[in-house]
Amino acid sequence: MARIAFLCPPFAAHVASFRALGDELAARGHAPFFLLNAGAEESSGAIPVHHVPGRRGDPEVDRVLAAAEKPGGLLATLRTIADSAALTDQLCEGGPDQLRALGAELIVGDQLEPAGFLLARALDLPFVGLACAVPIDPAPGVPLPFLDWPYEPEAEAKLRRTSAIAAALSRRQNRMIAAWAERFGIGPHAILEDCLGEVQLAQMVPALDFPRPDPLPFVPVGPLRRAADIADAPPPFAVPVGHPLVFATMGTLLGGDLKLWRALAVACKDAGAALVIAHGGRLSDAEAASLGVHHAAAFLPYRAVMRRSSLVITHGGSNTVLDALACGVPLLVRPVGFDQPGNLARIRHHGLGEKLASPRRPRRIAEQVARLVEDAAMASRCAVVAEALASAGGARKAADIVEQCLP
Repeated sequence: MARIAFLCPPFAAHVASFRALGDELAARGHAPFFLLNAGAEESSGAIPVHHVPGRRGDPEVDRVLAAAEKPGGLLATLRTIADSAALTDQLCEGGPDQLRALGAELIVGDQLEPAGFLLARALDLPFVGLACAVPIDPAPGVPLPFLDWPYEPEAEAKLRRTSAIAAALSRRQNRMIAAWAERFGIGPHAILEDCLGEVQLAQMVPALDFPRPDPLPFVPVGPLRRAADIADAPPPFAVPVGHPLVFATMGTLLGGDLKLWRALAVACKDAGAALVIAHGGRLSDAEAASLGVHHAAAFLPYRAVMRRSSLVITHGGSNTVLDALACGVPLLVRPVGFDQPGNLARIRHHGLGEKLASPRRPRRIAEQVARLVEDAAMASRCAVVAEALASAGGARKAADIVEQCLP
């Protein structure tokens, strides 16, 4: 039995992916545990959660999460990167004592939280990186994940300029990384990409990603999901007969946007489709009822609904995109920040969906819905990606690799 530490940003989607890996490792007799920032979630199923001590002046996790949930495109993403620097600082300050006391023998760290790599090197522990979101590993022609640019192998000068701008805007985080690398005495590490580690896992698979040269810098394991989350249970509503089912979820980012929901409700009705929405608890019962959709709920079992859907409408979060494509369902995407534009760019590249039209143009959305639910060629392309995701290995393969890295 090995004690395996998980370090990741305190965002629900990232924690959920780590939790699925943790369940698989626990089933094999290991003892995984989370080490999170002070104020992060207290429970993660059967996986114990520990926290580093809070310090005066540290940003409150709830405030960071609330700020991250406000749509704002690139600026919001970069603001969150700056906030995250303080959380990294907190983990690096309190992490060594906590990890020693908890008997950590290996660290699995999220790509977006450099503290995992820095602490592993400081404590001389094996490290496995995990890309829950779009991988940040650089590659020729591959734009940064927060851009919706296409794959442009001939546009390296453009990509270099953008990377330089991103580095300048991320200087607070970069200074934090460099300072802790020096303090830990682990050699020069100046930017996030320096903290990826030699062994990396990714939920992204080549069938969905932009082209990258071989060998890949990460092992594509596909979606990390618990068995209960992907079980083929019946959805909690009557499946419509004679009308295609459209499932819409905007996470917590846009879950309370009534104008958007109303536009989707009108568009799906005009397209002859039955709309089901998961609003993340951001609508009241009265607001949800006023939409007049087939079914509305705060939360729904995604895979159970998606397997019966002809189309998924989403903000483009990595977990939602992967779940939809694992079910072979095309997507309409309205990205608002983080890696969502990068997911949209990859969806377009492979012909798996489109960008959602403006809510001010419900007729245009209706046209998109009507066309995509009948697009047999697109459905066939989505089925190819579904097969690739199913064969990638998931939590079992990820656990195999983690075990291979144990001392």
